[in-house]
Amino acid sequence: MLQQYFVDLHIHIGRDIYDRPVKITASKNLTLTNILEESSRRKGLQMIGVIDCHAPAVQEELQQLIEANKAIPLKNGGIQFENVTLILGAELEIYDENCQGPIHVLCYLPTIDKMQQFTEWLRPKMKNITLSSQRIYVDAKTLQYKVKELAGIFIPAHVFTPFKSLYGKGVHTSLSEVFDPDLIDGIELGLSADTYMADNISELHRYTFVTNSDSHSLPKIAREYQLIEMKEPTFNELWFALHGAEGRRVVTNYGMNPLLGKYYTTVCQQCFAPATFGSLICEKCNSTKIINGVYDRIQTLKDNEENINKRPDYMYQVPLEYIKGLGPKSMEKLLENGKTEMHIIHHMPQDTLEKYVKPTIAAQIIQLRHGKLQIEAGGGGKYGKLK
Repeated sequence: MLQQYFVDLHIHIGRDIYDRPVKITASKNLTLTNILEESSRRKGLQMIGVIDCHAPAVQEELQQLIEANKAIPLKNGGIQFENVTLILGAELEIYDENCQGPIHVLCYLPTIDKMQQFTEWLRPKMKNITLSSQRIYVDAKTLQYKVKELAGIFIPAHVFTPFKSLYGKGVHTSLSEVFDPDLIDGIELGLSADTYMADNISELHRYTFVTNSDSHSLPKIAREYQLIEMKEPTFNELWFALHGAEGRRVVTNYGMNPLLGKYYTTVCQQCFAPATFGSLICEKCNSTKIINGVYDRIQTLKDNEENINKRPDYMYQVPLEYIKGLGPKSMEKLLENGKTEMHIIHHMPQDTLEKYVKPTIAAQIIQLRHGKLQIEAGGGGKYGKLK
């Protein structure tokens, strides 16, 4: 029997077991163990992808959890920790003669043994195996072939963001310029794009879209996620769902409204005044720091070929931390009675919410649930905000 699971496949590690940095820009308390506990106990996710598992010290911490019987390798791939399944991933940066990157990609492997093999293959091909999102000195297709040799999943990351993405810099107009299209298992949209925007590009119609948090801190876990229908939360079932096999599927994408993303509109990064896509100088302050917006970039790529395949619903979600007036004490009251953020966001009735928070806050959570909160657009590296 198929069941539904909440899944976030892009979470970074800030520090390893020796308190050394992994993702340098991530929070220091973003350790593997803290991520697993936060995802299981507070967020209410049933599957997460941690994308710095290529780092040897991260593997060492995972081995310790397994030896202490706190984590259990699953027969069909993935590692169980309490109520959440860990999918082992690695985010890597490619920049070769074909791609003129940098472009970030996500590589997921079914077991710790496969990930250790991947680490040994990566060592001579990158400068620092202990850090996240490092450049790998092979071409994109060679990386794809290795991931598939290890029975892995390959997903281009946040494909529209202006930096370190497939379409973002304006160099590439097609994924076939860089990748083998047949060895891609899904497309990650990123915080400034949604299904409706991405489906303006016909070459993406064949792929399942994923919406993930790209979390650099514990509170940001599950700011984007998806509801996936699978037989069980394992690596093999995830692969089936990404390919729509045997009834497995992504049921709903829950993403922040693209207006909340840091790069939705084209603006001057210096003064944040609106700018024309492709312009070189800000008309207001004469700065040359113009950051092209995702919306405008997609307009240059769209080919208006209708996607006849019905997509999963895309629900505009806002993390609870965005709710005006919902402070730490009120949040803890909700968690004590709702148990997890997923339950509060999706299932707690309004009259129950009002027992623990003000009616105005409860109303905002209900609006959040139905994607009805009003947004002021972000851009130039500055997030949008609720009106």
